Amino acid sequence: MAEKGGAAVWLLAVGQTVVYAGSYYAFPALLPDLEAATGWSKATLALGPSLAFLIMASLTVVTGRLVDRGLGGEMLVWGPVLAALGVLGMALAPSPLVWCVAWGLVGVAQAGCLYETCFAFLTRRLGQGARAAITRVTLVAGFAGTLAFPLGHAVGEAFGGQGGMLVFVGVTLLAVPCNWWAVRSLRRRERAGAAPAPTPPGVLQVALRRPAFWGLVACFGLVWLNHGILITYVLELFADRGAGAGMAALAAACIGPAQVSGRLLFMLGEARVGNGRATLIALGGVVVASAVLWLAGLAPVLVFGFALAQGAGAGLMSILRPVLIAEILGREGFGAISGAVAISPILASAAAPALGALLLTAGGPVLVYAGCLAMAVAGWAIAAVLLRGRLDRGGPVA
Repeated sequence: MAEKGGAAVWLLAVGQTVVYAGSYYAFPALLPDLEAATGWSKATLALGPSLAFLIMASLTVVTGRLVDRGLGGEMLVWGPVLAALGVLGMALAPSPLVWCVAWGLVGVAQAGCLYETCFAFLTRRLGQGARAAITRVTLVAGFAGTLAFPLGHAVGEAFGGQGGMLVFVGVTLLAVPCNWWAVRSLRRRERAGAAPAPTPPGVLQVALRRPAFWGLVACFGLVWLNHGILITYVLELFADRGAGAGMAALAAACIGPAQVSGRLLFMLGEARVGNGRATLIALGGVVVASAVLWLAGLAPVLVFGFALAQGAGAGLMSILRPVLIAEILGREGFGAISGAVAISPILASAAAPALGALLLTAGGPVLVYAGCLAMAVAGWAIAAVLLRGRLDRGGPVA
């Protein structure tokens, strides 16, 4: 069914915005305050999100198969409840062990209620109309960071790091009514039209034998490792470049609108710019962003240039990832295949806080700038080879 989904898609977009703001961006938005409140090191604090991403990666194929079996809506509705419980645990954690257990709950929740499940749910329900729906979701959800960073700055000053986390519990729970209404509406539309066809067995195994699958895995992994490191330590890196606390928070908040701008430009130009070319442009933006951040030591105002380039590039990749997977690997078994591809960027996101802390300890911010630039360049190069057909000249699995 190619119908776009109407108001239901916009409500899913709001749901994604608040669950990302409340359970994903809350950590980097409150990181300086969390250090001060707990007295724990960056590496210790980073263990929590790293564990969450590892758990999320281990569950994505499972949750993808659940979407293929028609249970995506249930995960979108109940996942934010579990995520909110995890954020509450962070707010009350008296020790690093409890902190990590709370993040473990968030990891289970995120496997079932973030972009991967939402996009697979929409792809299954809307077919060819899914790309427009996914774009609409990401246009709104791109403001998650814009919501989280100023809010984190305000509540961190007012209540401290862990006290500020209590506010983000409420933010996360706002996703529940939004997703419930959206899922119910989309399923009513499905009953009025044609139900999704059952997934034939063995589709994932066929995809795993294709070089293009592993090219996508490598490319997305490198890009999300770059993005995860830079977003986790964005306030500290901006401070190193000479930006004051106010400027740093404002520049970080610009990443969200930049994501939306990149997606809008893609919508306006998608008839003239194919998905392959858009991918190289988006990855080029990530390369430029890493270079500009390094150069911001000469002029701190360049942190805004980084925010615009990183936001636009990474934001566009959020749209292009499911689209490219569907185009290259086919739509049959999309939930399981997309979940398998997603293991790489999720593992990269898991490693990002710890790797970023290691780079900062070993070589300071300069090593972070150099490492992230190398990741971005490598990701762009792999995508260029893949999109020129050098890795896989076969048709889609479907």
